[in-house]
Order: sequence, then structure tokens, then C-alpha cells
Amino acid sequence: MAAGKEDIDAVEPVSNAAGMGRIDISDFRARCLAILDRVHETGERVVILKRGRPVAELSRPTEGESRYPQAELEGTAVILGDVMEAVFPEEHRASPRK
Repeated sequence: MAAGKEDIDAVEPVSNAAGMGRIDISDFRARCLAILDRVHETGERVVILKRGRPVAELSRPTEGESRYPQAELEGTAVILGDVMEAVFPEEHRASPRK
């Protein structure tokens, strides 16, 4: 076995179609670099468990994924009118204080 191969094999397969593995958080902490390499190379997703309950999911980023989640919203909004214009019409504005 290659060096560190047994570390990566600590990720237990899960019986689902998503191709996910599971690992306890203490095992993940001890082997995180090897697990990160495996996820990067294989694209496999890993569920990290704390006391048997899922707390995080580790997956490889998609190629088109942006650094900013807001980028997904680009082109979905339409600006109507002047965005710098006052919100209330003139008749609703308070008169200047004296």
C-alpha cells in the first residue's frame, strides 16, 4: 500500500447512490489532508460525523463555481426607474423643520 493509503481508507462507504463516504470527526482531524486529496482526486463526497450525527459535507468545488455566491444572481434583477430617486413622492415628504 502507498504511504497514507490506509489513512484514506478510513472513510467508510455509505449505501447510497450519491457515492458518499462517512468519517468520524476525530478520524477526519487525524487524516484531513489525505481525505482532502482523495476528495479532490476522485470527486467523492464525504460526510463528517460528530457523535454519529452528520455535521458537515466535504465535496470538490465545481469548475464553474464562483468565489462569490451572489454571482449566481447576476442577470436576474431588473432595474426600473432611477435607483437614486427618493422613495416617497414629493407630497409624502415632511416639510423642512424651522
